[in-house]
Amino acid sequence: MVFWGLLNRGYALYDRSVREAQGVTFALVRGGGRKQLFLSERLSEFSGEVLPEGGFLCPLLVENAFALQRLFPSLSPRRLPEGASFGFGDRLGLATPGHIRAISSANVFPVLAQQSVRENARTGRTFEEVLAQAIFGIFQEGYEGGFGADADHLKRIGDALHAADIGYTFFTCDPGDYVVAAERLSLQEVQRQFALLPEADDFRREYLGRTFEIDGIGSLAFSEEELIRAAVKYGNAVDFADKLYHALTVRLPQGFDYEVSVDETETPTTPLEHLLVAHELRRRGVDFVSLAPRFVGAMEKGVDWRGDLETFRRELRAHAAIARAVGSYRLSLHSGSDKFTLYPLLAEETNGLWHVKTAGTSYLVALEVVARNDPSFFREVMQLSLSAFAADKQSYHISADPARIPPLDTVSDDDLAALVAKHDSRQVLHVGFGSVLSQLGDRLKELLAAHEQEHYAGLARHLGRHLQGLEANDERV
Repeated sequence: MVFWGLLNRGYALYDRSVREAQGVTFALVRGGGRKQLFLSERLSEFSGEVLPEGGFLCPLLVENAFALQRLFPSLSPRRLPEGASFGFGDRLGLATPGHIRAISSANVFPVLAQQSVRENARTGRTFEEVLAQAIFGIFQEGYEGGFGADADHLKRIGDALHAADIGYTFFTCDPGDYVVAAERLSLQEVQRQFALLPEADDFRREYLGRTFEIDGIGSLAFSEEELIRAAVKYGNAVDFADKLYHALTVRLPQGFDYEVSVDETETPTTPLEHLLVAHELRRRGVDFVSLAPRFVGAMEKGVDWRGDLETFRRELRAHAAIARAVGSYRLSLHSGSDKFTLYPLLAEETNGLWHVKTAGTSYLVALEVVARNDPSFFREVMQLSLSAFAADKQSYHISADPARIPPLDTVSDDDLAALVAKHDSRQVLHVGFGSVLSQLGDRLKELLAAHEQEHYAGLARHLGRHLQGLEANDERV
């Protein structure tokens, strides 16, 4: 047995990872407090150390992940197939095996490498590391069902091209910096800004006096004021999305998946505004697979949606009808973690053509493991998150009030895990990930490694609940 020497030295083998290529046996093993990649024979593409008892042991480095990827095609990201898709963000780089277990009985295509530039900056990771850590997690589980890699919330063309060069297949354009709060402007000011748009005449010719017939909701038409406000609000954002897309077409002529996200704005995206954005993108040759509008209601991080459900259903139905009419793209639900109230509606109104993004909820599952197994350490994490909250909450839609969190010295060890589920403490923990990882990250990862199967089970259970709500086992998906 090629692993005999390692097993005798106390290494544990991840049985699902064992596979062969070029006459060499590969597997992930754990020993000495860390995971490593074992090869039965040395290959020049991999860096590591020769073992005295035979074989080759490699650290889980980016270059070794990409070398592994070249040998096993199933470890390379690919484009989205038809149907529903689900994004699994992983701020720790440890969650992929749990994410794969969550989809074991779900008919949904997973995006297993998903991280935004903002999140990378806060976690100290790179696009290369995010992809490499997903590759090793996929390899560990023996998963061969295909996956996507999403360079999320891109605000700079250079970042998109860099992700393209290392194998990402999905690119989420975030033109939020170019969105104008036109609702706050006087009519005179919005008319002035409209006149400055290079495409002002095109907007008038394309939309004024025209009726758009949308199956399911009837006729839509712009008044002059509705048009100029929508054009001022989103015109420059569409321009940026257009430029980013066409820069990627030069770098990736074989194709890619492109999403446009306008969800991080002050006010909801109206059906007319959605129509203008989608129609303009199509008119300019932007082939996008999904669009994330800003939905009505409180779409906050890490907690369920709040608002009038019938209003949401009505608006969602209009958005879904427009998506079908303009080009059969997915409606994308960002800040999709824990929106259990909305999942059945999203599945129903889109006829199963949706994309949902999650990220912070997986980090919170990890903190539940910490609370159950090392209460003292969890108290440190909670205290650090509280102290950094004023700075860390910037750029996130949340309503947490730390004053509503009970003093930690009044909470028993047995009740600490419950703090992860309560609105205020959950959001404080959610946005504090960058501060926690920069100061306590090594300890956090060591603890999760010591309770690895519990961590994976928690992820499978919690993310599986998301997929169940989305009816991901339904035949329509």
